[in-house]
Amino acid sequence: MNLIEELRWRGMLQDFMPGTEELLASGMTTGYIGFDPTASSLHIGNLATIMLLVHLQRAGHKPVALVGGATGMIGDPSGKSAERNLLSEDVLRDNQNGIKKQLEKFLHFDGAANSAEIVNNYDWFKEFSFLGFLRDVGKHLTVNYMMKKESVQKRITAQEGENGAEGLSFTEFSYQLLQGYDFYHLYKHKNVRLQMGGSDQWGNITTGTEFIRRIEGGKAYALTTPLVTKADGSKFGKSESGNVWLDPGMTSPYKFYQFWLNVADEEAEKLLKRFTLLTQEEITALVEEHAQAPHLRVLQKALAKEVTTTVHSAADYESALEASQILFGKGDLETLRNLPEATLLAVFEGVPQIQVGKDALASCSNAVDFLSELTQSQIFESKGEAKKMIQNGGVSINREKVVKPDETITSDLLQGKYLVIQKGKKNYYLVEAV
Repeated sequence: MNLIEELRWRGMLQDFMPGTEELLASGMTTGYIGFDPTASSLHIGNLATIMLLVHLQRAGHKPVALVGGATGMIGDPSGKSAERNLLSEDVLRDNQNGIKKQLEKFLHFDGAANSAEIVNNYDWFKEFSFLGFLRDVGKHLTVNYMMKKESVQKRITAQEGENGAEGLSFTEFSYQLLQGYDFYHLYKHKNVRLQMGGSDQWGNITTGTEFIRRIEGGKAYALTTPLVTKADGSKFGKSESGNVWLDPGMTSPYKFYQFWLNVADEEAEKLLKRFTLLTQEEITALVEEHAQAPHLRVLQKALAKEVTTTVHSAADYESALEASQILFGKGDLETLRNLPEATLLAVFEGVPQIQVGKDALASCSNAVDFLSELTQSQIFESKGEAKKMIQNGGVSINREKVVKPDETITSDLLQGKYLVIQKGKKNYYLVEAV
């Protein structure tokens, strides 16, 4: 399949300008996507457009990732109902560095003819004066043309205060001029002929093609991918606790893995096509296997494995896989010991967490006292109840069965401060020694 056919099969093709397919078939083309550094990490909503660059490079073309050091200071109104908070230059610079490191995981910067490149639009905008920008850029587009953009129309027609909507400031109104000029600059200095992005970026991208036509008399092209939404039409890319980030410090590999593992059946095939490089034959085989035994969640497991390995590493995937088995009664003390603290806390995020004093724990004489009195009756209400369950083999500490009621409590604290208590098959408690 050529690139357009590949994107169409994967459900990654929304709109493209006439002539785009011919451009991509005529030889190596340079295409770009912009990423605004509004956070120190990209999230899985951005992953859909990152995969566009990946497929572009795999098809033999040159990908350029623009990190918007300048446009990040303004904020794109597309898809927004309110003005963004403006970030300082220092914060933006830190965010740019974080995003660059993440993009380097997906694209090849190996010196080949189609080696990827990262650029920062602050490098060319920092030389512009306000009057210079109005004279050299602003005069090329009419207000009538800019007003027709969907992102502008939605903000202007929305009633202020309705669902948090605000009016559109001149700052955000001018954003399309900045992005349009980006395309023109890269066209002129980097031979970029194609800009890609999410479907909400069509207006901004075509502003760039119009700049190129009016200023240079040149021809440039646009291609967009559908925004990824859940089966119910809601925004994709968020968990119950917020965005799912690519940075392991912001979303642990375990939580990242769990997000993909828990997608609905009706979404799994679509996401496999969009977020992995598995072939059509491989995905078809997985779909057929899943249909025979949906309860085994074959599609979700394949999706979680592929994306976690790509974004993080094979080792992080294995660690997340082991961690995910703990709540199902699998894994031993060694498994718990090897879990990073962030992963340990993520695994037991929803279970009762109890704090006890380190000195009191050290002086506790036996398991019954610990499980009832020292934990303030939060695990067992009485010594008798604790003793009976221990005798029936229903209590484990750090995955090791408590055999006798008078057994000494282990001093082997996970990460130097945690004990995992299991009561029966499904009841867990995380005790922290403070």
